[in-house]
Amino acid sequence: MSRRSDDDRFRVRPSAPKNRPPRFVSQVLKEASKASGLPLRGRHGKGGRRPGARFGRGHVAARFTGHALMANARRATIKTRLVNLRKTGPRSIETHLRYIEREGVGRDGEPGKAYGPATDEADLAAFRERGSEDRHQFRFIVSPEDADALEDLHRYTRSLMSRMEADLGTRLDWVAVDHWNTDNPHTHIVLRGRDDAGKDLIIARDYIAHGMRERAAELATEWLGPRTKREIQQTLQREVEQERWTSLDRVLQREMQDGLIHLRPFAVNTSQRGVLIGRLQYLQRLGLAQESQAGVWTLHDAARPVLRAMGERGDIVRTMQRAMGDARRDFLIFEPRAKAVSVVGRIAAKGFADELHDRGYLVVDGVDGCAHYVALSVKADLSQYPIGGIVEARIGNNARAADQTIAELASDGLYRTEQHVAIARVERPDRDPQEYVTAHVRRLEALRRAGIVERVAEGVWHVPTDLPERGRQYDARRANNSAVELHSQLPIERQMRAIGATWLDRQLIGDAGGTSDQGFGGEVRAALRQRVDFLVEQGLAERRGQRVMFARNLLATLRSRDVETAAKGIADDTGLAYRPIADGERVGGVYRRSVQLASGRFAVLEDGSGFSLVPWPHATEPRLGRALTAVVRDGHASWTLGWRRGQLLR
Repeated sequence: MSRRSDDDRFRVRPSAPKNRPPRFVSQVLKEASKASGLPLRGRHGKGGRRPGARFGRGHVAARFTGHALMANARRATIKTRLVNLRKTGPRSIETHLRYIEREGVGRDGEPGKAYGPATDEADLAAFRERGSEDRHQFRFIVSPEDADALEDLHRYTRSLMSRMEADLGTRLDWVAVDHWNTDNPHTHIVLRGRDDAGKDLIIARDYIAHGMRERAAELATEWLGPRTKREIQQTLQREVEQERWTSLDRVLQREMQDGLIHLRPFAVNTSQRGVLIGRLQYLQRLGLAQESQAGVWTLHDAARPVLRAMGERGDIVRTMQRAMGDARRDFLIFEPRAKAVSVVGRIAAKGFADELHDRGYLVVDGVDGCAHYVALSVKADLSQYPIGGIVEARIGNNARAADQTIAELASDGLYRTEQHVAIARVERPDRDPQEYVTAHVRRLEALRRAGIVERVAEGVWHVPTDLPERGRQYDARRANNSAVELHSQLPIERQMRAIGATWLDRQLIGDAGGTSDQGFGGEVRAALRQRVDFLVEQGLAERRGQRVMFARNLLATLRSRDVETAAKGIADDTGLAYRPIADGERVGGVYRRSVQLASGRFAVLEDGSGFSLVPWPHATEPRLGRALTAVVRDGHASWTLGWRRGQLLR
């Protein structure tokens, strides 16, 4: 190491005095950066090297990428996510790969096809197996601005990954899927977190931040040539009235000095001055900018978050328009509000709003005649929400009944489960007191992990006096305060003449209020009339003038017929005896599989000589092959892990 590099490494560098005028050299570098359209990379400041930026592979290459890129270079966007597989689990890989290969993402609407460095048909099962012990995984979305013109995204992606291998000094194990189902064709790349020596692959932050993007831009420029002045001007002109955060807004932000933007003649690039003024005039109409004097503007502090929020809403509206097609609906976005509300409807579309983080959404064609956009939590499994299925989405700030009960029973800030069990025996004779209190304890465990309550001893909890309010705030922070319950996997067309306790039957017996005569609400009303006709044919309903009288215990009767038919088929296949379950009975066994019936999904529990069919919640799926115990009441089951000869395993 040279004397000079040693000095640079160990010299103490005090921070610059505040409010000191910028040096002349700094001003020149800043203006040169603006003119080239490239970010300034210095040793300090916003564009400087961050702590840890040189740690990992690619930090040297990152210093040289993009040097040949001029202002007319092709542009590319890359989104990156580092996934800690030890936290997310192996199902995260399977879910993400299944998503990127989903239906309709191909160029002609076909399913996506994964490919790799040397094959157009990658073996995803083998890829998952190779990465099953990896500590982490990289996920990229590569979106060249001119992807349509590139045409062969397979070759482009392979060329990009080949350059990355040269930059990082290792072979890379990856699979990719091209998506053509959006306005901007893009490629999903999943990269294993191991290098060719089997060690953890660490990529320098500088390379992640800009090196990979600049390699993608270099490659697109080599293939298509630099952008012409006309192309650049057309791109900028399209951004003038876009309701999102654009490259013009970033230029305006860089031009700002002491809170002011000077756009007088010769103050900025002449070719950009016209579009920048046009952008500011549009932002002024939105209330996000103001011209304080001729050629001098101010930008509202909230301009960036507001424009980004507007861009997200615009994307949501376009998603809903694609989902509903020619169907005429009012579009509503399901958002937190002061009063709790719910919407029931048919799943018209589903997908991921955030493709990197697998955050899903549903477009629900509501019985109120409107279409609703419902954001799901990060951990929600889209596979449990079939297109055409019936769901109910709830959102609001109401406190949970369990939190209110716990707060009411607490004495001197202490809640005791023994006391609650004794009270439940008297006040809730229809339910098992222990199971009822156990449900409250599960809630307390969740609140304990959030730091709201404290477990003092076994069965004793310290709870705050404002527990209902703090619990409400906790729920509001989770999953955008929305909960989605699947009422039926069957579309209403298949429910009308089904033998089983369907969602339509629950509407007939309960209250179908709030159902509109328009849109999906009108379809539901017509389906209910046909369902009544079917029940009359089956002797389960009787018309008396304008009224319809239903058989006693209609839902239980329909459910029993449905389950018995399915059980007969399972018994014929397995040779095991079917054991019906009485209401309130405890049943145990090994969870072998699940079956979808008109009455819902049921788990098959086997105890060695026979089997039972138990209402199945999606949460039990990871318990496949394990011993479980359930208590069934009114068509619902409460589950506990462990079973031995009908006894709970503690």
